[in-house]
Amino acid sequence: MSAKTTRAARLLSWLEVLAILAWGGLLLKYWWDGSLNILIHPNYFGLVAITGVAFMLIGLIKGYQIFRYAQRPIPSTGHISLLPSGWTTTLLLVTALIGLATTPRVFTSTTAIQRGVNESLSATTTRSQPQSFRGQNKSENRSLIDWVRTLNTYPEPDTYSGQKANISGFVVAAPALGENYLLLSRFVLTCCAADAYPIALPIHLNSSSKQYKPDSWLQIQGKMATETLEGKRQLVVVASSIQSIAPPKNPYDY
Repeated sequence: MSAKTTRAARLLSWLEVLAILAWGGLLLKYWWDGSLNILIHPNYFGLVAITGVAFMLIGLIKGYQIFRYAQRPIPSTGHISLLPSGWTTTLLLVTALIGLATTPRVFTSTTAIQRGVNESLSATTTRSQPQSFRGQNKSENRSLIDWVRTLNTYPEPDTYSGQKANISGFVVAAPALGENYLLLSRFVLTCCAADAYPIALPIHLNSSSKQYKPDSWLQIQGKMATETLEGKRQLVVVASSIQSIAPPKNPYDY
């Protein structure tokens, strides 16, 4: 093997070490600063941390081996094509560095609309999982996803009329429903952000919905009622108390 090829092979080896260390650092950074809350389901937090540690150890061991045996010749294995592996490794390294330099962002109301929260109010309930339903003795203890799952299992809205509600979520504008309505939404996460889908309940306000900006987070208390919206009987929350709240550390439902 020529000296030029040997240097190229060692350079590629160091590039691989950097890529492995960068990905290990990225996973540990996301685990440490809480970014995993907006990327994956909590069930996988431990796996991500373990993988990050494993990457760091592999990178350090590989780096030590390259440094320790830097003066020894690399055994010849015949024709070596460095370009595909080099480009792949470079791409992995650059991707990890971009991840380290940026901060993941929570999905917005625009994403919720794009993923179908405003297709129809009933459609948002059919995409949830009834087998994951968590019943609550008191209606005011139900979260937004609990209400949606309840409707998915027992869809007759009159069943819940008059029951108290106390839910939180982010605002999605719903001009088609009227000036006194908005959608209170959250994303449901089953595995990772790629499969997150929006759920929502319509909120009937005593004032114009324009004062509540899309993506702002609200805590809404009120009572359930049956109304006809867009030609369909729907369960809505008639708001009696609305409070602005800070976005939660973990914005998803499960």
